Amino acid sequence: MCVAGAPKVTRELVRVFWRARIAGASIAAASATVGVSETCGLRWVYKSGGMVPDLSQPSGRYLSITDRAHIAVGWQLGMSKADIARMIGRYPSTVGRELERNQLVAGRYPKVAVRPGAVRKGPRRPRHVALSYRADAAQYKAEQRARRPKQGKLAGNPELHDQVQTRLKKLWSPEQITVSLRAEFPERPEMQVSHETIYQALYVQGRGELRRELTSCLRTGRALRRPRAIPGERRGKRNIPPEIMISQRPAEADDRAIPGHWEGDLIIGKNSGSAIGTLVERSTRFVMLLHLPADHSAETVRDAMLATVQTLPAQLWRSLTWDQGSEMARHAEITLAADLPIYFCDPHSPWQRGSNENTNGLLRQYFPKGTDLSRHTAEHLAAVAAELNERPRKTLGWTTPAQAMSQLLSNPQTAGVATTP
Repeated sequence: MCVAGAPKVTRELVRVFWRARIAGASIAAASATVGVSETCGLRWVYKSGGMVPDLSQPSGRYLSITDRAHIAVGWQLGMSKADIARMIGRYPSTVGRELERNQLVAGRYPKVAVRPGAVRKGPRRPRHVALSYRADAAQYKAEQRARRPKQGKLAGNPELHDQVQTRLKKLWSPEQITVSLRAEFPERPEMQVSHETIYQALYVQGRGELRRELTSCLRTGRALRRPRAIPGERRGKRNIPPEIMISQRPAEADDRAIPGHWEGDLIIGKNSGSAIGTLVERSTRFVMLLHLPADHSAETVRDAMLATVQTLPAQLWRSLTWDQGSEMARHAEITLAADLPIYFCDPHSPWQRGSNENTNGLLRQYFPKGTDLSRHTAEHLAAVAAELNERPRKTLGWTTPAQAMSQLLSNPQTAGVATTP
């Protein structure tokens, strides 16, 4: 019970609360729906780590709260156990056991004398003692009996725990950890764990398999799960010529079959005073970072882009897609000097640079928001890019971007790419 006078906390109440949250209700509104305080609702959210619990109803093997409500009504009306059983589609013995377990006795049992030498088989309720049955109380008692002190997989296997913790500290995602363990220990099921189990070990209170501080190693860095539908920052529309909008980008860039099409953007530092340029190749997801130590003006970005283009074969620079930011005001000069067509996304459409948006999110683990990004050296940026390129990626069949790029450069016939700049 969260507060005095509130209903007993049952699984059904928690299910109703979370269904209201999924439907878009605030914590206060969802709490009011089930008749508990907002503080109680906040406690449920924190205890679950923001993870939505199982909302499925109990299987048909067990009595539901609806079944128990029918039993309570039938018992109050004086119906027999057989009649109640027919009403809810159960066996009379099931109803009998339910009533035996969960009846509430009004008053105390009178003492029953037992003859010397007689064997008393068990407590017998006198007929005149009033018996009652409440569905909510019975449901609560049933749920309490169903609770198990089940030990989590990570808590029961120190070797697996250490493997997961080591990978988390390397900033791997739980899904990357799951796949890598499956590949490394194919014959040892005890060393394999689902990514959802890792999330639960991090988020859910009371599990205790992983320290909650390790949530800082996750991409979001949050200690609670949050909905994904959070409006992002929007920029004003710039006057971009229609011939270089993304709608004019070659169709070969869309299916990612041909390498050499890039997406780019900036990640901004504290008070917009510093920035790092980010580039990701759409086919291999290979990442490169632009060092912008002084500022992120159009001239600085232009010079950094032209220097970066020289590090890979010209055939690997077929196009670049960028957001409509003022840092690309010199895009025509880049196109002319590097023979690199540049296309711009539609306003407020970050999904048109999906690979780059995802990469920027990963990079925030290394370059948090609200920090000075100018203090990072070019060598550090190269090390971060290399570490990111060594992470296995689901979209690449769990190979790494570095492996994909290396294979691409070693097999120039695949896409007509030269092996030397």
